Amino acid sequence: MTKEDDYNRGMELFLEDKLDAAVEAYQKALEADPRYADALHALAMAYANQDKLDQAIEAGKKLIEISPDDELAYTSLSIFYQRKGMIAEAEEIAARARTLGWKRQLQEKKGK
Repeated sequence: MTKEDDYNRGMELFLEDKLDAAVEAYQKALEADPRYADALHALAMAYANQDKLDQAIEAGKKLIEISPDDELAYTSLSIFYQRKGMIAEAEEIAARARTLGWKRQLQEKKGK
């Protein structure tokens, strides 16, 4: 199986609300490629859906290291912090997401 196969299997399991099995599939994909951003984001979301917010936050932090320009990664991490009651951290990360969004919008306007 490829990392993509494991990731896709995890997505199917996630949709079936088989979160433990989905986590295992995402982890297997990440064993093959620790920088596989889609699998890392999916892993973070699966943890969040299990209310394992510490693990979701750690996965979210790793995702930002791997994909520092990914607005969705920052937004997700902000949500995890908020759900855990870490409001200052949530606001800081949300501000970074907004900044990335503004930069993207400026780039898009320049490209037109």
